[in-house]
Amino acid sequence: MRDAGRRLHGYARLVPGPVRYQSADEDSGRWDGFPYRPGDIVISTRSKSGTTWMQMICALLVFQTPHLPAPLSELSPWLDWLIVPRADVVAQLADQKHRRFVKTHTPLDGLPVDPRATYIVVARHPLDLAVSLYHQGDNLDRDRIRQLTGQPEPDGPSDPRPPVREWLLSWIDRDVGPHEQLDSLPGVLWHLSDAWARRNEPNIVLVHYDDLATDLDGEMRRLAARLDITVSDEIRPTLVDAATFDQMRSRADRLVPNTSGVLKDNAAFFRRGTSGAGRELLTIEELAGYRARTAQLAPANLLTWLHRDNGATP
Repeated sequence: MRDAGRRLHGYARLVPGPVRYQSADEDSGRWDGFPYRPGDIVISTRSKSGTTWMQMICALLVFQTPHLPAPLSELSPWLDWLIVPRADVVAQLADQKHRRFVKTHTPLDGLPVDPRATYIVVARHPLDLAVSLYHQGDNLDRDRIRQLTGQPEPDGPSDPRPPVREWLLSWIDRDVGPHEQLDSLPGVLWHLSDAWARRNEPNIVLVHYDDLATDLDGEMRRLAARLDITVSDEIRPTLVDAATFDQMRSRADRLVPNTSGVLKDNAAFFRRGTSGAGRELLTIEELAGYRARTAQLAPANLLTWLHRDNGATP
């Protein structure tokens, strides 16, 4: 099953060991030699798919209180991020006494998958992810990112961004390999296809963003069971309430990953939190074109689950 998933639609895995994914501000090679501990949790998501939400859920389950002992980005650091030296992140994780939960945007085939750890992959409808990604782009301080990563200044003024609907249509049609651009549609579906092929493995957990939105209590119960964490009936409602979108947005300065000042507005990080934004922008014909495109990129049973067709489950 796993090997078949890795050969999906021509995107074959050609090298042994983890694939190395690199971008201007991320490098999955920073996972090489990472010293896992028994019980580690790795949260593997595509950008704008519920990363911070899942980090918060894990924090609530681990600490059993909404009053976290430190900002979320300190409790759950992002190992791949080039903004912070790798040695500093590894030392920070080594000093942690609690059960660790680490953030990554790297697909599972780019990670050293360790049987002592549990890997949580969060999926979101790709069109909703894309719209959120578009708006996130407006909230990034590009000058600050270039300063922190040592990127050169642009040669001239940047072209204005197209309107979101026009941008979304180009995102759907963009012909790029997933290893070149993970936040493309091929990249999103590669990340999820690889996880889908591993879904029956005991330390791999798939979570759908829409399930978090519609049944947060049920999903937190399921995750607690998969992580072998006991939550008493007395404190469970308090933890579930703390994980709601509105509660998290009200605590944006404590939860948003912006310690290096790369975001213009912390509150804007939690923009909408509901599903359907992408589908609302497209016509019936354009949605059909999107469906035809995704059928070329991912297995049908994954797409049925991802698109919430017929109430499918993983």
